[in-house]
Amino acid sequence: MSKKAVIILSGGLDSTTCMGIAAAEGYELYPITFDYGQRHKIELNNARKVAAYYGVLDRHRVIRMDFLRDFGGSALTDDTIDVPDMSGAGEEGTSESDIPVTYVPGRNLLFLSIATSYAEVTGADAIYIGVNALDYSGYPDCRPEFIAKVEEVIALATKVGVEGKGIRIETPLIHWSKAEIIREGMKLGVPYELTTSCYNGREEACGVCDSCRLRLKGFEEAGSSDPIRYERS
Repeated sequence: MSKKAVIILSGGLDSTTCMGIAAAEGYELYPITFDYGQRHKIELNNARKVAAYYGVLDRHRVIRMDFLRDFGGSALTDDTIDVPDMSGAGEEGTSESDIPVTYVPGRNLLFLSIATSYAEVTGADAIYIGVNALDYSGYPDCRPEFIAKVEEVIALATKVGVEGKGIRIETPLIHWSKAEIIREGMKLGVPYELTTSCYNGREEACGVCDSCRLRLKGFEEAGSSDPIRYERS
Protein backbone atom coordinates (compact mmCIF):
# COMPACT_ATOMS: atom_id res chain seq x y z
CA MET A 1 0.00 0.00 0.00
CA SER A 2 1.47 3.34 -1.04
CA LYS A 3 2.06 6.11 1.46
CA LYS A 4 0.44 9.48 0.89
CA ALA A 5 1.27 13.04 1.86
CA VAL A 6 -0.63 16.29 1.68
CA ILE A 7 1.66 19.14 0.60
CA ILE A 8 0.73 22.71 1.50
CA LEU A 9 1.78 24.21 -1.83
CA SER A 10 1.90 27.99 -2.21
CA GLY A 11 3.80 27.99 -5.49
CA GLY A 12 6.84 29.44 -3.73
CA LEU A 13 10.37 28.17 -3.33
CA ASP A 14 9.99 26.49 0.07
CA SER A 15 6.71 24.67 -0.51
CA THR A 16 7.88 23.46 -3.92
CA THR A 17 11.05 22.10 -2.33
CA CYS A 18 8.78 20.21 0.09
CA MET A 19 7.02 18.70 -2.95
CA GLY A 20 10.37 17.54 -4.28
CA ILE A 21 11.41 16.06 -0.94
CA ALA A 22 8.11 14.23 -0.43
CA ALA A 23 8.28 12.86 -3.98
CA ALA A 24 11.87 11.67 -3.40
CA GLU A 25 10.73 9.96 -0.20
CA GLY A 26 8.21 7.93 -2.17
CA TYR A 27 4.96 9.61 -1.19
CA GLU A 28 1.89 9.93 -3.37
CA LEU A 29 1.46 13.70 -3.52
CA TYR A 30 -1.78 15.48 -2.65
CA PRO A 31 -1.06 19.21 -2.97
CA ILE A 32 -3.38 21.80 -1.44
CA THR A 33 -3.21 25.53 -2.17
CA PHE A 34 -5.03 28.37 -0.43
CA ASP A 35 -6.54 31.40 -2.12
CA TYR A 36 -6.74 33.66 0.93
CA GLY A 37 -7.10 36.98 -0.88
CA GLN A 38 -3.34 37.44 -0.97
CA ARG A 39 -1.81 40.36 -2.83
CA HIS A 40 0.46 37.92 -4.68
CA LYS A 41 -2.31 35.86 -6.32
CA ILE A 42 0.11 35.01 -9.11
CA GLU A 43 1.39 32.24 -6.83
CA LEU A 44 -1.85 30.30 -7.41
CA ASN A 45 -0.93 29.84 -11.07
CA ASN A 46 2.58 28.82 -10.05
CA ALA A 47 1.17 26.20 -7.69
CA ARG A 48 -0.88 24.72 -10.54
CA LYS A 49 2.22 24.60 -12.74
CA VAL A 50 4.17 22.83 -10.00
CA ALA A 51 1.35 20.30 -9.46
CA ALA A 52 1.30 19.65 -13.22
CA TYR A 53 5.10 19.23 -13.25
CA TYR A 54 4.81 16.47 -10.65
CA GLY A 55 1.90 14.87 -12.50
CA VAL A 56 -0.68 15.40 -9.76
CA LEU A 57 -2.83 18.22 -11.10
CA ASP A 58 -5.90 15.98 -10.72
CA ARG A 59 -5.25 15.77 -6.97
CA HIS A 60 -4.46 19.46 -6.55
CA ARG A 61 -7.03 21.30 -4.44
CA VAL A 62 -7.35 25.09 -4.37
CA ILE A 63 -9.29 26.24 -1.31
CA ARG A 64 -10.88 29.67 -1.14
CA MET A 65 -10.21 31.50 2.11
CA ASP A 66 -10.59 35.07 0.89
CA PHE A 67 -12.37 36.03 4.10
CA LEU A 68 -8.85 36.73 5.38
CA ARG A 69 -8.84 39.69 3.02
CA ASP A 70 -12.01 40.93 4.74
CA PHE A 71 -10.16 40.77 8.07
CA GLY A 72 -7.07 42.56 6.72
CA GLY A 73 -4.33 43.30 9.23
CA SER A 74 -1.48 42.22 6.93
CA ALA A 75 0.36 43.78 4.01
CA LEU A 76 -0.44 40.60 2.09
CA THR A 77 -4.23 40.93 2.50
CA ASP A 78 -4.81 44.65 3.07
CA ASP A 79 -4.18 47.18 0.29
CA THR A 80 -3.87 50.00 2.82
CA ILE A 81 -0.67 48.42 4.22
CA ASP A 82 2.36 48.55 1.94
CA VAL A 83 4.76 45.65 1.49
CA PRO A 84 8.04 47.04 2.89
CA ASP A 85 10.88 47.83 0.52
CA MET A 86 13.86 46.06 2.11
CA SER A 87 16.47 47.21 -0.39
CA GLY A 88 18.18 49.35 2.24
CA ALA A 89 18.03 46.75 5.02
CA GLY A 90 21.06 44.92 6.36
CA GLU A 91 21.87 41.35 5.49
CA GLU A 92 20.81 40.14 8.92
CA GLY A 93 17.13 40.41 7.97
CA THR A 94 14.30 40.61 10.47
CA SER A 95 14.73 39.54 14.06
CA GLU A 96 12.43 37.00 15.67
CA SER A 97 11.09 39.62 18.10
CA ASP A 98 10.15 41.97 15.25
CA ILE A 99 7.09 40.45 13.58
CA PRO A 100 6.69 42.17 10.19
CA VAL A 101 3.54 43.57 8.58
CA THR A 102 3.55 40.68 6.09
CA TYR A 103 2.51 38.28 8.88
CA VAL A 104 -1.07 37.07 8.21
CA PRO A 105 -2.86 36.45 11.52
CA GLY A 106 -3.81 32.79 11.95
CA ARG A 107 -2.82 31.78 8.43
CA ASN A 108 -0.72 28.68 9.09
CA LEU A 109 -3.08 27.55 11.84
CA LEU A 110 -5.95 27.62 9.33
CA PHE A 111 -3.84 26.03 6.60
CA LEU A 112 -2.86 23.10 8.80
CA SER A 113 -6.42 22.60 10.04
CA ILE A 114 -7.78 22.33 6.50
CA ALA A 115 -4.83 20.24 5.32
CA THR A 116 -5.60 17.87 8.19
CA SER A 117 -9.13 17.38 6.83
CA TYR A 118 -7.73 16.61 3.36
CA ALA A 119 -5.17 14.23 4.86
CA GLU A 120 -7.76 12.35 6.88
CA VAL A 121 -10.11 11.94 3.91
CA THR A 122 -7.35 10.82 1.52
CA GLY A 123 -5.70 8.54 4.07
CA ALA A 124 -2.47 10.53 4.08
CA ASP A 125 0.20 9.74 6.67
CA ALA A 126 1.79 13.18 6.66
CA ILE A 127 1.35 16.86 5.92
CA TYR A 128 4.36 18.70 4.49
CA ILE A 129 4.68 22.42 5.16
CA GLY A 130 7.64 24.60 4.19
CA VAL A 131 8.00 26.57 7.42
CA ASN A 132 11.48 27.75 8.31
CA ALA A 133 12.85 29.03 11.60
CA LEU A 134 16.29 30.14 10.37
CA ASP A 135 16.20 32.25 7.19
CA TYR A 136 12.66 33.53 7.68
CA SER A 137 10.70 36.71 8.30
CA GLY A 138 9.98 36.33 12.02
CA TYR A 139 6.53 34.75 11.76
CA PRO A 140 5.39 33.10 15.03
CA ASP A 141 3.55 30.33 13.12
CA CYS A 142 6.79 29.08 11.53
CA ARG A 143 8.39 27.97 14.81
CA PRO A 144 8.95 24.35 15.91
CA GLU A 145 6.93 25.00 19.08
CA PHE A 146 3.88 25.90 17.01
CA ILE A 147 4.17 22.79 14.83
CA ALA A 148 4.52 20.53 17.89
CA LYS A 149 1.35 21.94 19.44
CA VAL A 150 -0.65 21.52 16.22
CA GLU A 151 0.47 17.88 16.02
CA GLU A 152 -0.87 17.38 19.55
CA VAL A 153 -4.22 18.85 18.53
CA ILE A 154 -4.38 16.63 15.42
CA ALA A 155 -3.81 13.56 17.61
CA LEU A 156 -6.69 14.61 19.88
CA ALA A 157 -9.17 15.97 17.33
CA THR A 158 -9.16 13.45 14.46
CA LYS A 159 -10.57 9.96 14.02
CA VAL A 160 -7.19 8.63 12.89
CA GLY A 161 -5.54 10.26 15.89
CA VAL A 162 -7.97 8.71 18.36
CA GLU A 163 -7.50 5.33 16.67
CA GLY A 164 -3.75 5.62 17.18
CA LYS A 165 -2.55 6.12 13.60
CA GLY A 166 -2.23 9.88 13.56
CA ILE A 167 -1.01 12.34 10.94
CA ARG A 168 2.53 13.71 11.13
CA ILE A 169 3.45 17.27 10.24
CA GLU A 170 6.69 17.12 8.27
CA THR A 171 8.83 20.27 8.30
CA PRO A 172 12.02 19.23 6.46
CA LEU A 173 13.19 22.82 5.93
CA ILE A 174 12.64 24.16 9.41
CA HIS A 175 16.31 24.33 10.47
CA TRP A 176 17.88 24.88 7.03
CA SER A 177 19.26 28.11 5.64
CA LYS A 178 17.78 29.30 2.36
CA ALA A 179 21.00 28.25 0.62
CA GLU A 180 20.71 24.72 2.05
CA ILE A 181 17.09 24.53 0.89
CA ILE A 182 18.06 25.57 -2.62
CA ARG A 183 20.99 23.14 -2.81
CA GLU A 184 18.74 20.26 -1.77
CA GLY A 185 16.07 21.32 -4.23
CA MET A 186 18.53 21.54 -7.09
CA LYS A 187 19.82 18.07 -6.23
CA LEU A 188 16.25 16.78 -6.46
CA GLY A 189 15.46 18.64 -9.68
CA VAL A 190 12.89 20.96 -8.10
CA PRO A 191 11.50 23.29 -10.83
CA TYR A 192 12.39 26.66 -9.30
CA GLU A 193 11.71 28.32 -12.65
CA LEU A 194 8.00 27.65 -12.01
CA THR A 195 7.98 29.29 -8.58
CA THR A 196 7.61 32.80 -7.25
CA SER A 197 8.45 34.32 -3.88
CA CYS A 198 7.55 37.99 -4.41
CA TYR A 199 5.11 39.47 -1.93
CA ASN A 200 4.12 42.15 -4.45
CA GLY A 201 2.87 39.53 -6.90
CA ARG A 202 4.29 40.96 -10.10
CA GLU A 203 5.03 39.12 -13.33
CA GLU A 204 8.66 39.99 -12.72
CA ALA A 205 9.53 39.69 -9.02
CA CYS A 206 10.18 43.05 -7.35
CA GLY A 207 13.56 42.06 -5.88
CA VAL A 208 13.16 44.39 -2.89
CA CYS A 209 10.56 42.80 -0.59
CA ASP A 210 11.78 40.65 2.30
CA SER A 211 10.84 37.40 0.55
CA CYS A 212 12.64 38.32 -2.70
CA ARG A 213 15.74 39.39 -0.79
CA LEU A 214 15.88 36.14 1.20
CA ARG A 215 15.47 34.15 -2.00
CA LEU A 216 18.15 36.07 -3.92
CA LYS A 217 20.55 35.81 -0.98
CA GLY A 218 19.90 32.06 -0.82
CA PHE A 219 20.70 31.50 -4.50
CA GLU A 220 23.84 33.60 -4.19
CA GLU A 221 25.05 31.62 -1.16
CA ALA A 222 24.17 28.36 -2.90
CA GLY A 223 26.46 29.41 -5.75
CA SER A 224 23.69 29.44 -8.32
CA SER A 225 21.52 31.85 -10.29
CA ASP A 226 17.82 32.28 -9.65
CA PRO A 227 15.98 31.16 -12.83
CA ILE A 228 13.12 33.68 -12.44
CA ARG A 229 13.16 37.30 -13.63
CA TYR A 230 13.38 40.35 -11.38
CA GLU A 231 12.62 44.03 -11.83
CA ARG A 232 15.53 44.74 -9.46
CA SER A 233 18.05 42.31 -8.02
